[in-house]
Amino acid sequence: MLVLKGFVKTFFMGTAKKNNFKTSLNTYRFKKSEMKIYRDLTEITETFTNACVTIGNFDGAHLGHQLLFAEVVQRAYRCNGTSVAVTFDPHPLQVLRPQGIKLISTCDQKIELIEHAGIDVLIVIPFSMEFAGITADYFINDILLKTIGVKELVVGYDYAFGKNRVGNIEFLKAQGAAKGFSVTVVAAHYEKDFLVSSTIVRELVADGRMVDARTLLGRYYQIRGEVQLGQQRGGKEIGFPTANLNMEKEDLIPKMGVYVCQVICDGKCYGGVLNIGLNPTFGEDRLVAETHIFDFNQDIYGKPIKVNLLQFLRSEKKFSGIAELSTQISKDVIIARKILKEQQKELILSCEERFNC
Repeated sequence: MLVLKGFVKTFFMGTAKKNNFKTSLNTYRFKKSEMKIYRDLTEITETFTNACVTIGNFDGAHLGHQLLFAEVVQRAYRCNGTSVAVTFDPHPLQVLRPQGIKLISTCDQKIELIEHAGIDVLIVIPFSMEFAGITADYFINDILLKTIGVKELVVGYDYAFGKNRVGNIEFLKAQGAAKGFSVTVVAAHYEKDFLVSSTIVRELVADGRMVDARTLLGRYYQIRGEVQLGQQRGGKEIGFPTANLNMEKEDLIPKMGVYVCQVICDGKCYGGVLNIGLNPTFGEDRLVAETHIFDFNQDIYGKPIKVNLLQFLRSEKKFSGIAELSTQISKDVIIARKILKEQQKELILSCEERFNC
């Protein structure tokens, strides 16, 4: 995990009001070590100083989640306390729903994003059917109060927890008033008439609407993984070598087709075109993400890369053969380079690490 010291912590102040995201920023300069991560409640041996806590699944760590993190960090700063985020792994719906759920981010990616939000302590509670059965009263008394030592609690407008989701906002406020902790509810947040939610982000990604997904995430939607050995026809036969990532059907799969993309490899940023699909021209049925990286000629098999999806170009189609496919890729590359050039200034910023978790 990256260690941040002597950095400038910048975060959004306040909460959403009248569906407008406050763009005023406050900057505090202080030393900060890396975020402390607890992966089980039994690892916590004492309560935290003036714990300001938020709880959620935080899938995607989108702008709505960022408001929660900012509120917690701000409150902890004011009372010289500890900002704490509590989340779950696996995602509760992966346990409770037979069909599971398509996740925007891996747990590791979520952890990185939460750290970049400036949180001091992250508690990742292992979620199981047994944990799903605990009562809201137990969660308050044994976890929030006895284990964490909550002084201030910040939650989203639709948050509920405990068996049968009994622990709703009304319950939390009553418990807070009776047991000595404040409860702040962050209102629903909208961007360009979209409710910022993980569900909406999943829908946008599945529909290939990456520009809109970025509006809600505050960064580009990203896939990541280790480069796999493919059929090796990209460079030799087609004339466009690719870095291939395997995709599983359980993953959140963007709409199949070709995208303008940005590739982060060994800390450097490159433009490219990405195809997500089944390679119908070659009669294959294995889902794969193939990225042609511009101005790049390195052996990166087995290396981790991150691929930001900027814009959908076209749907995947079956071509008559390699010549027609190569001609179309050439056209895709020309369009992609033009888009990347037009967005060059913004893309330089998007290469920063805080936007590529």
